[in-house]
Amino acid sequence: MEQDTLKIKEIKPAISGYLRESRMMLMRDPFPGDDVIHDVRVLMKKSRSALKLVADLLDGESVRKDILAQREVGRKMCAWRENSVLRRNLKELKKDFPAVFSMLADNEKISFIMRRPDSVKEPTESMRAELGEIRELLRKSWYRIRFQSMNKIDPQLLIRDLDLNYRKVADRFLICRNNPKPVRIHEFRKKAKDLLYQLYFFRPMNPGTIKSMEKKLDLITRNLGRYNDLNQLLEELEYKYSAGKNQPAMDELVIRIREKQDRHLSKAWAASYKIFSPGQNLLKILGIRMPEV
Repeated sequence: MEQDTLKIKEIKPAISGYLRESRMMLMRDPFPGDDVIHDVRVLMKKSRSALKLVADLLDGESVRKDILAQREVGRKMCAWRENSVLRRNLKELKKDFPAVFSMLADNEKISFIMRRPDSVKEPTESMRAELGEIRELLRKSWYRIRFQSMNKIDPQLLIRDLDLNYRKVADRFLICRNNPKPVRIHEFRKKAKDLLYQLYFFRPMNPGTIKSMEKKLDLITRNLGRYNDLNQLLEELEYKYSAGKNQPAMDELVIRIREKQDRHLSKAWAASYKIFSPGQNLLKILGIRMPEV
């Protein structure tokens, strides 16, 4: 793709928009439901990804403060949503394998998870206090962003940083393929999410190709997310294989969970190889040609 100039979407208005939208959603009701919690956490990830992209080109201390503040927002809200995610996954498994669950009707851990509410009905005082802290973190971050000057950032420097991030994700991919432990897969997913949200700002350079890569990264991160959700369920069940000591039905359930994890990983690995296989060049993948000086 030949081009005389490099154009990107404005980053500062996008970050401000993520923060403003999050604040508005959290002001609608006395306490947010699952959908709002999910949407705000996504907006925080998008905002942090954008900040990471420009971090080396701005006031580093201020950017780090905002990244930490927005990470804290996501961390505080994560626990509010975990119960419903665990329960939803267990209900899906019960629908797929009713005979297995009929034999686990007396399992205390499964019963405990299934009894949990889908969402927070009556927030505790500590949760209300946390919500107040979250709103304040968002307000302060939004205020600080107003004073960040981003209109003179050289797009070539942003492409350089995007390429560095791409290489980091590719490295994580190879680490996972050689030793696919859950913690490493989770780290690969987080880095891939950053790259996905950062690519949005480069769409004007080659819209069709970059949107196509965004779709592939979205497929990868969604499947890795499903793998991670199932891994959290396994941890919650505290399952450990011990020959002849477990309920056969529990062994069967875990095998079924592992099978679902394998399917999600298979989809993620196939898509990842097309983007992150050794020797790939990001600019060639995106069809971006740097202007000659």
